[in-house]
Amino acid sequence: MSTVLLWLRNDLRLHDQSALHAACGLGAQHLLPVVCLPDVRQTTPWGFARIGPHRRAWVASAIQNLLQLLLEKRSQLLILNQPATTALPTLARAVGASTIVCEKIAAPEEQAEVQALRAAGLQVHTVWHGSLLHPDQLPWPVQQLPRVFTPFRQAVEQAELQPAAPLAPPSTLPPWPASVPAHDLHGQAEALAAFAGAPPRADARSAFPYLQGGLHGGEAAALAHLAQYLARSLPHSYKRTRNGLMGLDYSSKWSPWLATGALSPRQALAQLRQFEAEHGASDGSYWLWFELLWRDYFRFLHLQHGRALYRARGLGAARATPHDDERFAAWCAGQTGQPLVDAAMRELAATGYLSNRLRQVAASYLIHDLACDWRAGAAWFKSQLLDYDAYSNQGNWLYIAGRGTDPQGGRRFDPVKQAATYDPDGSYQRLWGTA
Repeated sequence: MSTVLLWLRNDLRLHDQSALHAACGLGAQHLLPVVCLPDVRQTTPWGFARIGPHRRAWVASAIQNLLQLLLEKRSQLLILNQPATTALPTLARAVGASTIVCEKIAAPEEQAEVQALRAAGLQVHTVWHGSLLHPDQLPWPVQQLPRVFTPFRQAVEQAELQPAAPLAPPSTLPPWPASVPAHDLHGQAEALAAFAGAPPRADARSAFPYLQGGLHGGEAAALAHLAQYLARSLPHSYKRTRNGLMGLDYSSKWSPWLATGALSPRQALAQLRQFEAEHGASDGSYWLWFELLWRDYFRFLHLQHGRALYRARGLGAARATPHDDERFAAWCAGQTGQPLVDAAMRELAATGYLSNRLRQVAASYLIHDLACDWRAGAAWFKSQLLDYDAYSNQGNWLYIAGRGTDPQGGRRFDPVKQAATYDPDGSYQRLWGTA
């Protein structure tokens, strides 16, 4: 084996990089790390871009930082502006590679990519490393995963399961092959810039001002943010403030980096455990573990149910999914006439970020008040959110719609009551009262 391709997907980092270690462990003379940029021209069935400007800018920032980190390791990152299913077989032939190593992603589109590469004659080794716990650690086979989160969490905690220690970045990497085609080497910076697009306008109201300061999308910023969050003892206040609507510190803001893989969940938890050892555990620090377990649960649900999670009926009985194009368009634009929902949708469009509380309120309003197709809402969030994560996005929309594993059959949030509870003086609604 002369050359191995390391196809980086939602794991844009060097720390705790199991796929990278697996690729190095194959003993090849050459390692070629590669990223394939998504096609920004693709649209959803509802007519809008599959990947919006904020997410494009965020992902591009993560890729740029990974490129720099690889250069420091005397390696490089090949950036291809083509779909992986066509680019990687052509590249493999050019460099004499037959093996690709990549992250295993249990979502239909990502699985289809791997199947297409195997059909093209390539050996594709997939590595599961997007969760705290590995599926093999669970007390049951993943196909017997509890249908509700609480029994899952209780079983994990009763068994005292803990993730493996995060892996350190490799000290050295195998060199690039000399046979990388010249046409792939030219114009990489331009391709990444075109993918990123024109920088979105910075908005000082943002709860995650990634266009300002040091909050860029890469691994370096991820680890710096994690360190400062712990240094300021913010885990102790997390449970009390997590339903906030404004400002950077009401929640951990780990999700944008977790979404691209610039931050490993195992790294985040390891440093949280070190914080607890030095400063004591609390309800707040426990709740961060709790939320990371929710994230794991949605991943394991995908391993269990796969494509069924993407049906109109989800895991429920067959029934019609209503939709109204005009009401959906008003919701996307923040023009429904419901003040809290409209404020939330304006924040999302302007900044690419939205609090977890408001994601639930906005999703509930689209499904239960406007009677629109939950899949359209999930696609809008996928397009707009810079911290989009396939597992959590799909799992949460199914949860609200009552088409997932929740025994209560869906969750409706009264936006008037939610506003009275979480925005009692109307400050958030005033802040986002206009676009």
